[in-house]
Amino acid sequence: MSSKVSVLICFFILHLWAATSVRGRKIGIYEIKKGDFSVKITNYGARIISVLLPDKHGKIGDVVSGYDAIEEYKNDTRYFGALLGRVVNRIGGAQFTLNGTLYKLIPNEGNNTIHGGPKGFSYVVWKVSKYVQDGPCPCITLTYHSADGEEGFPGDVLASVTFALKDPYKLSVVFRAKALNKATPINLSHHPYWNIGGHNSGDVLSQVVQIFASNITPVDEQLIPTGEIAPVKNTPYDFLKPRKVGSRIDKIDRGYDRNYVLDSNEKMKPVAIVYDKKSGRVMDIKATAPCVHFYTANWVIDVKGKGGYVYQPHSSLSLETQGYPDAVNHPNFPSTIVNPGKTYTHSVLYTFSIKK
Repeated sequence: MSSKVSVLICFFILHLWAATSVRGRKIGIYEIKKGDFSVKITNYGARIISVLLPDKHGKIGDVVSGYDAIEEYKNDTRYFGALLGRVVNRIGGAQFTLNGTLYKLIPNEGNNTIHGGPKGFSYVVWKVSKYVQDGPCPCITLTYHSADGEEGFPGDVLASVTFALKDPYKLSVVFRAKALNKATPINLSHHPYWNIGGHNSGDVLSQVVQIFASNITPVDEQLIPTGEIAPVKNTPYDFLKPRKVGSRIDKIDRGYDRNYVLDSNEKMKPVAIVYDKKSGRVMDIKATAPCVHFYTANWVIDVKGKGGYVYQPHSSLSLETQGYPDAVNHPNFPSTIVNPGKTYTHSVLYTFSIKK
């Protein structure tokens, strides 16, 4: 082998390594599996990149939107499958005052901050601290140390997320974050784009959704909460009874993109149920968070995804459980501030079943 060829091979290996690592930490894809139920996760942004399970005919399908290659997630602007933090959703004016100090964040949606800023927790490489691929308790735990001042937020935060498969067809997601040395807002969630008919099965307008919430938090023209809490009764936002996603979507500009305040005071609250008649799949969501943000992929336009399938608006839906959005700027909303030494916890349970 000539020295020239050797140099070329070495260059190719280094290029490949650079493409699959950030600052020396390797980016990988990790599968957790229980029979014919499997979930793939990447530690780049702690993202769910596939959820495979059978339909009523026994055919296995992938029920989340996404890409074929990790490199595409690095260039993603829609947060496909991503963990969202340090603070999910929007912070008005990209600033807040805490204990007398004004903190200016990095705006990444006009003058506002969304999902923690331009990097947030979605575009960093998480450490794999535990990984059990299969067996009775398949799971993976990812951790990330967010430094004081990162994206403008105060204090060091040690965050973790554990994805685990339970019987039968249950996906548990547990977010934790400890404020190490300063009070700071923490409000974690994640952003799977669900189409339980199959990621490439078309739009979700015929799927039936029930959301266990009698109120929403209205927003201004920049989608920043006004501080009000308003009833959904007699509005297109009312999903207290099961309704097709598309039944009244034409009455809303582009589609659904709103935070709902859950009715239950239970620790593990009923959040939503989604049903797809064609596949027979049902997804039931419960969580410890007080709110859920319902989004119908309104800004997913001509996005080339898995297998070359092109995603369009309403090709999927998201149900992001969370604390109250922009709570740092609305004293009437329950606080999302975590004090030094205290740990934030947020659990979500997805239960999948078949309705024939």
